[in-house]
Amino acid sequence: MKKSRLFIVTLFVCVIAASMVFAAGSKESGSSKHKVYLITMDQMDQHWVTVDKGAQKAATELGNVDYKWLAPDVKDDAKQIEMINNAIAGGAQAILLAANGPTAVTAVLEEANRAGIKIIYVDSAADFPGLQTLATDNKAAGTTAGKALIAELQKNGVATGSIGIVNVNAATASTVAREAGFREAFAGTGYTILETQYGDGDPARSKDIAANYITQGVVGIFGANEGSTVGTGNAIQEARKAVVGVGFDKSDMILSLIRNGHLLATMAQNPDVMGYEGMKSAVKALNGETISPSYFDTGVTVLTKSNI
Repeated sequence: MKKSRLFIVTLFVCVIAASMVFAAGSKESGSSKHKVYLITMDQMDQHWVTVDKGAQKAATELGNVDYKWLAPDVKDDAKQIEMINNAIAGGAQAILLAANGPTAVTAVLEEANRAGIKIIYVDSAADFPGLQTLATDNKAAGTTAGKALIAELQKNGVATGSIGIVNVNAATASTVAREAGFREAFAGTGYTILETQYGDGDPARSKDIAANYITQGVVGIFGANEGSTVGTGNAIQEARKAVVGVGFDKSDMILSLIRNGHLLATMAQNPDVMGYEGMKSAVKALNGETISPSYFDTGVTVLTKSNI
């Protein structure tokens, strides 16, 4: 009887010990997940929502990622710096970053680097070394947009006239490159590019800017990002004038404006690829693997009424 009781007690102790080992193992397994943050310029553009979906998809497939998306409500350097600080405080091991400006985030990225955090850029890089940049060849895509606008104007018999540009700001690397490429397309032509106006990517402000351009008698307008493009299309729709609008990014609103003839075309990026491949690169880096190439061109497609 005593031996039976001793056996039962011993068995009970073994079960408890095994349970504790299992629990400790489970906790250790859970804590081994890679902490990766996506930090974008804002939350309002569908573009960033699609980047997030791509990152989520890769994180789910990989299965060993603790993933979070942080973004300010509007494009603002101070607010984006706050998001990066939050990621550092939250124990981020890697950050996928779409930098609002090339230099504003330098100090906080230096802090992240000192903490051993891997930096990978999606869409727009800062002037701070990252392991990889996944983005559109923005300058080339801007030139494509310019050529599409010129071709449409000439098709309509409009060989001269002024062109307006609605951009985000003078600092965001991606949209600055788009504008540079767009301007290059007009070199040696009979068109005049007016001084660029900035609306911070806000559709309402961009609409007002585009409306002012239309009042000045422009024959074409270029929107450098989603909000700029939506504002441009809405202004053209409201003015009911023969102004050709081309833009950047893909959203339901932009596609609707193209279908209804208020925009000619948009340069559609592949933000899902940026998020998906960016997440895979982040995990590779955290696993000690080499990241290649340093610049990943995620491509662009010209969307018009004929192919949407």
